[in-house]
Amino acid sequence: MSAGMSIPFRLDEARLREGMDYLAQLDPRFAEARATYGDPPLRTAEEGFSALLRSIIGQQVSVFAARSIWDRVATAVDPVTPQNVLRLSDEELRACGLSNNKVKFARALALDTVEGRIVFEDLPALDDESLVSALTQAKGIGRWTAEIYMMFALGRPDVMPANDLGLLVAVQHLLKLRQRPEPERLLKLSKPWRPWRTVAALFLWHFRRNMPDFSSSPAAQARREAERLAREERKAARLAKAAAQPAPPAAAARKAAAKKRTVAASRRKQLQRAAPGGKAR
Repeated sequence: MSAGMSIPFRLDEARLREGMDYLAQLDPRFAEARATYGDPPLRTAEEGFSALLRSIIGQQVSVFAARSIWDRVATAVDPVTPQNVLRLSDEELRACGLSNNKVKFARALALDTVEGRIVFEDLPALDDESLVSALTQAKGIGRWTAEIYMMFALGRPDVMPANDLGLLVAVQHLLKLRQRPEPERLLKLSKPWRPWRTVAALFLWHFRRNMPDFSSSPAAQARREAERLAREERKAARLAKAAAQPAPPAAAARKAAAKKRTVAASRRKQLQRAAPGGKAR
């Protein structure tokens, strides 16, 4: 293992408890929240193409949406291999819930894997920053995606995916900050949590899921359902407004109208010149 690795072991249940003990001793706010909500579950994924593809699918969508899309992909591409992904058409991938960009990213990852630009067997030997550099060379893979793969597939114990919105929301509430921190501030705040920043991130996600707005209480569920219905109504109103608007004229019609206006303007000038004392304007 390279000297750049924080701790040369894979995170497991025992190590997760060790990390939580460290954080609770370090900061009473972790200790208080741990006493209320307990330890977070260990989240793991099988190494390789499938896990990285799942990280791509999880970009910029909720956990629940990502899980739903992944389930459809896993059904359509069984088993989930780069070769099988490349066999599906764009339409079939979009039918699973992938956006146009994610269809491109999934195909690019599959092609990079098949052609040997990404060799998953070589990744565990890299230190954290080298691993991020290796993965982010691929199309559609940013730092967040690489860090999620490092955490779940490789069990790296000291990763803080600071661009994750859920973590930013959770740390604001756990640390009782006035404003949601920017990613750069989260990285600074998390320095004392080393070498257990992955454990801290797991706990922050766990804490967020149990916050009042994200809990399973009837009030929280009713609030979320009301918000969902409001979003659907706004979307339906936008679609109805767009449908009611007349379709824009075709290019040929616009060109013909412009030519007609030019001819009319030219004819007016000719008439003005022909009139007594007329002057073109």
